[in-house]
Amino acid sequence: MTVLPADTLSPPDTFGQIFRRALLWLLFLAPFFYLTYGYANWLAAQREHVGSIVFSWEHSVPFVAWTILPYWSINLFYGLSLLINTTRSGVDRLAGRYLTAQLIAIACFIAFPLTATFTRPATDGLPGFLFAVLGGFDKPFNQAPSLHIALLVIIWDHIRNRLDGWWKGLWHVWCFLIGASVMTTWQHHFIDIPTGALLGLFALWLFPREGALPFTGARLTIDRKARRLAICYGLGATLLLAGAIFGAFHSALWLALLWPALALAIVAFGYATRNPDVFQKASDGRVTLASRLLLWPYRVGAKLNVRAWTRSLPAQVEIADSVSLGRFPSAAEADRFATVIDLAAELARPQGAVCHWLSFPMLDLIASTASQRAEAAGAVEAARATGPVLVCCALGFQRSAGVVAEWLVATGRARDLSGAANLLATAGRPVHLRAADLPAPG
Repeated sequence: MTVLPADTLSPPDTFGQIFRRALLWLLFLAPFFYLTYGYANWLAAQREHVGSIVFSWEHSVPFVAWTILPYWSINLFYGLSLLINTTRSGVDRLAGRYLTAQLIAIACFIAFPLTATFTRPATDGLPGFLFAVLGGFDKPFNQAPSLHIALLVIIWDHIRNRLDGWWKGLWHVWCFLIGASVMTTWQHHFIDIPTGALLGLFALWLFPREGALPFTGARLTIDRKARRLAICYGLGATLLLAGAIFGAFHSALWLALLWPALALAIVAFGYATRNPDVFQKASDGRVTLASRLLLWPYRVGAKLNVRAWTRSLPAQVEIADSVSLGRFPSAAEADRFATVIDLAAELARPQGAVCHWLSFPMLDLIASTASQRAEAAGAVEAARATGPVLVCCALGFQRSAGVVAEWLVATGRARDLSGAANLLATAGRPVHLRAADLPAPG
């Protein structure tokens, strides 16, 4: 008798179940939005002085009355997006993104209120009516981060994956109009847009479309090296955040430091919980859109670090039987091999690489587990059947060297861990192996 896994026994969610879940969320989110948004507006209005962040060029932005139509349309897509899901969990994740954006934005509006400095001209017709309705509840506060832009990022990403062909192109154009409308309606200043986009991307990262949530089952690690690295990245994030806040008193450009600050905070969380999934890297080496954009500052630094340490070394060296060891490759370097076995959790598969790519994400600078090495080593041996194999991490010094050592011993190409280490040491590239990175004897 064959016993099916529990998830295969569960029937798919029906439209009715999905609709009810979406309706329940909407019945909570809609009043929650207006209550909290209005409360933040009211608090700002009680202050004697509310500052603003405005660039001089913004006074040249024209007022385009008809763009109030795409501006208002986000309300329609807000509710519609909850309905176009195939599972109740999909509804929950989208609602989680909405709620995340709302809570963080309101906290910022209360802690650091800003005011819009535009005075809109009188408008008649349908645009005039829509501006009048908007002015009935939306005061010139609640600026950065723009909740309008944060929600737009979430909704754009949610719907774009359900469209194709010219419908998808039309959706991109309409979303661009929604994004531009926050300025052409004189509703927001420029600084509200990138901060809102950053918030939207964070909500997407926190509730990814697929896979485990970053905070699910998170536990502080007892690994001392991982904890030290978490503290270092956390201090870096704190310093950048302080620079953004205090620097903004002199120039709004300092707020650009919020981006790398958030990236380092995410990396610190990954090390604190010893969880490579914070990089949201799939088995084919690709990463989610949110991970690619949010962690871009960190990845730029990681790539520069790779080049600095390996610029005078051969990119890859063959160890045995068409299996090579090396740094994280460019697309051209990767396509010299039939298969790339990638162990670098922090780096995304290079654009344009067409070879077979298998990713086993591991955190840098801390020892991999025996099960991780064994799984990756098994993939190395299986991949040899289709052609040459590259085993890589960031530098090609530790994670990849540990997996190759595991493969050498497991397949009898080295008698023991000492023999594997000696073979790696004479290959032409430095390796940094500790006892924890090597296969157990026996």
